[in-house]
Amino acid sequence: MSQRATPGAASLRRLGLRARLLLVSVVVLAVGLAAGGVLLVATMRFALLRTANTEALETARAVARLVDNRSLSDPVPAGPTVRVQVVDASDRVLSVSAGADRLVPILYPRELAGLSDGEGMFISGDRIGLEGRVRVVVLAAGPTEARVKVLVARPTGDLTQSVDLLRTTLLVTFPPLVALLALVAWRVSGAALRPVEALRAGAEDITGGARPGRLPVPDSRDEIHRLAVTLNDMLHRLDTARARQRAFVADAAHELRSPLTNMRTELEVAQRLPDTTDWPELAGDLLTDVERLSRLVDDLLLLARSDDGGARAAPPPSGEVELGQLLAEVAARYPSVEYERPAVALRVAGDRDALARVVANLLDNAVRHAASAVRLAVAADGAYRRITVADDGPGIPAADRERVFDRFTRLDDARARDAGGSGLGLAIVRELVRRHHGTVVLKGTTPPPGLSAEVRLPAA
Repeated sequence: MSQRATPGAASLRRLGLRARLLLVSVVVLAVGLAAGGVLLVATMRFALLRTANTEALETARAVARLVDNRSLSDPVPAGPTVRVQVVDASDRVLSVSAGADRLVPILYPRELAGLSDGEGMFISGDRIGLEGRVRVVVLAAGPTEARVKVLVARPTGDLTQSVDLLRTTLLVTFPPLVALLALVAWRVSGAALRPVEALRAGAEDITGGARPGRLPVPDSRDEIHRLAVTLNDMLHRLDTARARQRAFVADAAHELRSPLTNMRTELEVAQRLPDTTDWPELAGDLLTDVERLSRLVDDLLLLARSDDGGARAAPPPSGEVELGQLLAEVAARYPSVEYERPAVALRVAGDRDALARVVANLLDNAVRHAASAVRLAVAADGAYRRITVADDGPGIPAADRERVFDRFTRLDDARARDAGGSGLGLAIVRELVRRHHGTVVLKGTTPPPGLSAEVRLPAA
């Protein structure tokens, strides 16, 4: 069975969205109209037949009152389409209306015996010379010692004709009505899907490079509007990411070119002057350039992983780090750094190597620009631990203190490059601090000039 259904489902999937919406709408409308028509015809038929039964009972009650009052005439007064008989207990016909049989009762004896007072049944009109179905009701009348039964036959042909007319009208008008509704549904679905087509055309133009990366936003405040806004936000983020990636690649290529150019120049000079070349000194210079190149590659890899989102998804390390001891170990590498270890242990949750790199990068930056002294300190700051690296160098203008955290940003390119800086140190500091749910800011020192870098990390 599923194999037989597969081609039909595949054919339905090959239809366009507008055609599928039209097909579903027409099927639902057709089923709904058909069900409504059937219900209407059935309800109308029930109501009309109930009317026939009510009319027959009213006639039977009127005749019964005449019998009770001993004023029954012969023929019995009744409508031209109604047949009335009054029969006794022996099923003999006593009185009839105009057109009714005076010899044979309307109902057979077994039918009369099966009906209670006030009940009725349908019989064929051929039995009493009428067309169609006939509703016959039975009602007892007269004194107890001379009880009679009043039989009233009400034909239903005139009532069922209206039902048949209604059914025929519905059958005739059903196909044109469905066709009209299908046309309306086709136009309405086309108007509803017009913004989607506009989005598709806009996306095609963007893909072909015909215009900037923005999709048309419809004026309606519906799902299509929200979809267009969301897609435009996504395109904006993609454009920003592409621009950032291009800048990153260009800056990385520029930074990698510098140590490689130095190494090539040294090797070319050594090749031209082989007799006077100081090979140990050359090896040391080359090793310095290689170490710089290695650090640059490591920094680029760290920032690339950050852009990839892996670091954002990973939870921060759960280990505890005692900052007093960590800062003492890092400060020991810098003879010019002033540091006094606090008397109490100050712990944070984090990765020891990552926090050591944060402090080392800040100290590298401070030592590179300090005039005479660099101070390193750590202290408790409420629920945080504050690490401070201050130097007495030229400082950074307040307008540039946020910009220097961007990658490859150097306020003095020549000096930074000569000192071995790549413009990634502070960017790495901010990324590692962010992973530990902390903050880092640059402030001016008192008295100026000078610069102070403050890192706040949540206490363990």
